[in-house]
Amino acid sequence: MSTQTTIRAVSRTPEFERDLKRLLKRYRTLEADLETFIAYELEMFHGQKLAVGGIERVQGLGFDQPPVYVAKKFACRALKGSGSQSGIRVVYAWLASQVKVELVEIYHKADQAIEDKSRIKRLYRERWSRH
Repeated sequence: MSTQTTIRAVSRTPEFERDLKRLLKRYRTLEADLETFIAYELEMFHGQKLAVGGIERVQGLGFDQPPVYVAKKFACRALKGSGSQSGIRVVYAWLASQVKVELVEIYHKADQAIEDKSRIKRLYRERWSRH
């Protein structure tokens, strides 16, 4: 019996879209890099259940569902020579029942030290407390 699952859907919050638009001005390959990240890293981590270094669960949110992760290893081709240590961070929620990833936030660690926990709480605490 196989435990592999293919991610069925990827959605983006409006806040994520704003973050991405701002970063695209500096890192023009970011959109394509994001597609590669989803197709390979997230598919391996959630779809194939393989350990992928650099993806950690966000702690201290005050809720367990949906689990929210931050990817700290993200290859950005616009940052030549940095490989997966580009400094780009991607925050997303894993909606296992829908086999879906919801992109919440993207930032560069030089601009912002950690994920915006107030944004994450605002997006998920109320919506998921009703389930």
